[in-house]
Amino acid sequence: MKQLKIGVAGAGPAGLAVALFLSRAGHQIEILERFDTPAPVGSGLLMQPTGLTVLAALGLSDTIHRLGNRIDRLHGADAVSGRMVLDVRYDSGSGGRYGLAVQRAALFNTLHDAVIADAIPIRTGVTLASSGILRERAILKDTDDTEIGDYDLVIDATGARSALVAKSTAAPNVRDLIYGAFWATLDGAGAVYDRSALSQRYDKAKVMIGLLPAGRARPDAQDRVAFFWSMKVADVEAVKAAGLERWKSIIRNYWPDCVPFLDQIEDWDQLTLARYAHRTARPPFDGRLVFIGDSAHSTSPQLGQGANMALLDAAALSHALATSPDLPSALSAYAEVRRNHVRLFQFLSLAFTPFYQSDSSAIAWVRDRLVSTIAKVPPMPGLLASIVAGTLIDPFKGTGLQECDWHPDQLQTA
Repeated sequence: MKQLKIGVAGAGPAGLAVALFLSRAGHQIEILERFDTPAPVGSGLLMQPTGLTVLAALGLSDTIHRLGNRIDRLHGADAVSGRMVLDVRYDSGSGGRYGLAVQRAALFNTLHDAVIADAIPIRTGVTLASSGILRERAILKDTDDTEIGDYDLVIDATGARSALVAKSTAAPNVRDLIYGAFWATLDGAGAVYDRSALSQRYDKAKVMIGLLPAGRARPDAQDRVAFFWSMKVADVEAVKAAGLERWKSIIRNYWPDCVPFLDQIEDWDQLTLARYAHRTARPPFDGRLVFIGDSAHSTSPQLGQGANMALLDAAALSHALATSPDLPSALSAYAEVRRNHVRLFQFLSLAFTPFYQSDSSAIAWVRDRLVSTIAKVPPMPGLLASIVAGTLIDPFKGTGLQECDWHPDQLQTA
């Protein structure tokens, strides 16, 4: 395919990654970002072998490993009885896989620094409102209906609340999820926590508290821990009205080890409320506009899979453009490559979420007594490890990627 002029909307992980892939493939890239200064949003996430493989293909594996914290297992217990509810170990699967917990700032900095080093232009302060076609060119306009630019292709990586996908023929039906979460990135010095695990505590399915040792944002920064508290979005204002100390006392009673983290929270502004929705753009393109990451698909945020799926989208789209004879064929190939993996993840997310975020005491009872028991019986440990890693079905086929050759000593746990 000839060199294309491509506009990438959004300077998040998906937009930055696809800009790197396509610029290095010889295309003319321009990133458009609504903020005056591009910056990360959110606390911590768990990079899975899928996302780590994409970063390795971009030559960024060493950088992200220097910043991240190796995670070998996911562990959850009932906050009242202490009974183990969840125990998933990456080494139950094949290949020596592991997770890498990172601050969102670390992932952003890694990709953004690479974009700057590659001299890919970023236009900031641009709020996109619509896209159209004029003489076989994709035209982008802002909220004042002013033309921002024209391109052979526009890649929408602006996220779940994208104005571009909402006005497209692929506009998805949006199902807002009842549960969200408070997140904070905190200092772990002096606290007691498992540095090699994502640890969680539950009270039935209505309460979920988590600690994720998330590494550092920059090589010279200190290690931090991502703390999260799952709750109904509709209850947020009532919780705030009851007072911060009341909220903190509830968590202290459930999990005393959280006290050093709670002591750092002095204002509600230190907590970010994450809201989630289930949505899928079908197909993930409309003319010369194509969607990746949360613009194309989103669901409940299990284990940071949103970022990992977005990175896979970026690799798949780049490979489709490199191996297809024309643009329509490339967009169809991209949709086909990602379809099954995205659908499977969304199905699993919807199926498992009620076991950890719902009002049902019955579902929680089944989880604690039946599911946790079955999870120990072969081949379930390996199967669960594959689900967590995002490799239950081959996510790399058709993306041009080859999974990393994992080495258990590649990263020592901090």
